[in-house]
Amino acid sequence: MSTRPATDFFLPTQYIHQIADQVTRMGARLPDWFLQLLHPGANGELDVQHLSFEAFQRLVREAMALTSEPAFGLLVGESLLVNSHGILGYAAANSQTLRQALGVIERYLLLRTSLLAIQQEASGKQLRLVFVEPHPLGDVRAAVLEAVVLTVKKLIDYVTMGTCQVSCVVFPFEQPAHAALAHELFDCAVRYDASWCGLELPAAQLDQPLQTGNPQAWLDAVQRCQEEMSRLQRQQALSIRVRQLMLSKPGGFPSLQVTARLLNLTPRTLHRRLQDEGSSYRDLLEDTRHRLAIDHLKAGRLTMQEIAFMLGYDDLANFRRAFKRWEGVAPTTFRNRVTSQPRNRPVVQK
Repeated sequence: MSTRPATDFFLPTQYIHQIADQVTRMGARLPDWFLQLLHPGANGELDVQHLSFEAFQRLVREAMALTSEPAFGLLVGESLLVNSHGILGYAAANSQTLRQALGVIERYLLLRTSLLAIQQEASGKQLRLVFVEPHPLGDVRAAVLEAVVLTVKKLIDYVTMGTCQVSCVVFPFEQPAHAALAHELFDCAVRYDASWCGLELPAAQLDQPLQTGNPQAWLDAVQRCQEEMSRLQRQQALSIRVRQLMLSKPGGFPSLQVTARLLNLTPRTLHRRLQDEGSSYRDLLEDTRHRLAIDHLKAGRLTMQEIAFMLGYDDLANFRRAFKRWEGVAPTTFRNRVTSQPRNRPVVQK
């Protein structure tokens, strides 16, 4: 799988400082390499500049080791306030309905981080807010998912003032030893070992008027969000925008021509600009298929034929050949290896 370009990673410095502050609050000393990244900011405060994704992973990994706290991600999410989320938090807080607030969060989450994207999916009488990884998070995946999902859940609770309760929180990893703490902080049912990550909410309550709704403030905030998004996208690597399009339509990946049209480019310009970033449409498609294949095989809920179809392969044999090229083993062997490991699947209920 290709490595993640440095330009793909985005996380505001206040979140980095929140991680660092949590380390010091717990009585641990920040690592020397991180302290060397701190420089005086515009107002004289110490600031972090140009933190790479690899450095971010290292910071989270070492923070958990230094504090001996496997629930470190949850503690960071719990410490974040609504005003930590800038104009996005302000727009959500002034929404007139929860549906409007969720739409703002889904559309503009990238203003706060490129670590995850959000998609809304209907599921019977529930609405799923699904968190998607544009890139694999590696060994800090669980901590990042716990932190971001708790942050969004707290934002929803703040916006609704308790009028719409989140039904359930769902994670795609095994139940950790700190599941009881997660249940307490989320204050709702928490499921583990699922095929997706996110929240479920009762669809019937999405359009109820919110007491804090302010139409003019919401319009002003959304306009500022759009201006910030346009500025960020001009600076953002094209490859991550192509990945986001692919992940938004699993099983029906847009072709090179359609992708270019969606990005207001010609296919030739798209190809050239991806080449300039050391990538290509084909490489990005392979990388996306590879990651999704791993996720589906680990989840164990789809047949091999269904996985091949979801990844856009007309022929199961083509999927098998591709997977063996990626992992060195057949997908059946990979699934048997994963599912033969002991698994802990209990559900923590409210």
